[in-house]
Amino acid sequence: MIEVLKAILLGIVQGLAEFLPVSSSGHLIVFKKLFNMDPANYGLSFDIALHFATLIAVCFVLWKEIWPLIKNPIQKYVLWIIVATIPAVLVGMFFDDYIEEFSQSGGFLVPCFLITAAILWFSESIGKKTKDKDDITLKDSVIIGCTQAVAVMPGISRSGSTLSAGLFCGLKKDVAITFSFMMAIPIIAGSAVLGVKDVIEDPASIQVVPTICGMIAALISGFLAVKFMIKFFKKHSVKGFAVYVAVLAVLILVDQLFFQQFFDTFLVFSMK
Repeated sequence: MIEVLKAILLGIVQGLAEFLPVSSSGHLIVFKKLFNMDPANYGLSFDIALHFATLIAVCFVLWKEIWPLIKNPIQKYVLWIIVATIPAVLVGMFFDDYIEEFSQSGGFLVPCFLITAAILWFSESIGKKTKDKDDITLKDSVIIGCTQAVAVMPGISRSGSTLSAGLFCGLKKDVAITFSFMMAIPIIAGSAVLGVKDVIEDPASIQVVPTICGMIAALISGFLAVKFMIKFFKKHSVKGFAVYVAVLAVLILVDQLFFQQFFDTFLVFSMK
């Protein structure tokens, strides 16, 4: 029962943090550390299962935008989504194992969370925000795609980075957030497909019941988070999220440097 509750907690965290601009991968590491969760039970395969649940959630919410693209895929908007996906795919292909290996200690969470905080704080102070969906260009797609590639680092928010890049490129807020979430679909789908190989190679790494419960929690919380962000972002600033992420970074840094209660590594240096 305890394992199921842990899985549900992580599912809620994943669902919310995937679409709120606070970094889902970073928060999964934080909560695994806080509750001393066994990496063997809640490792990469489990994380990918949660990501797949959030994929279903965003597809539900954005179905009215997705269906016209399925019916007519030969259009610029689809091309721009593909272009924006390429940088993250390349980073994942060549650096995913390396990033996974050194990031799970949480040593890089502080600088990455602070980068997210800075990006969010200044995001709405740049760009003219006049471009509609049809005004997106190749240059815009490349810039936004590159920020998504950087966000493979746990602690750097994918949604926060791509939203901010969209505003920097001059996209209207509603256009920027929709494009950001649409970009997430191929990335999450690709991660899920790649994760199938890990499950096949090591089926014992998956706890069936906790994983299913975690996925349901991620699906529900992800659905609510997408709905919330679309409404919230159009009318409100994301500076509150920037403050939250910065405070979280400071708390982690204090633990790393002085207590090592949850985090015993700062960057690549063991503090014990």
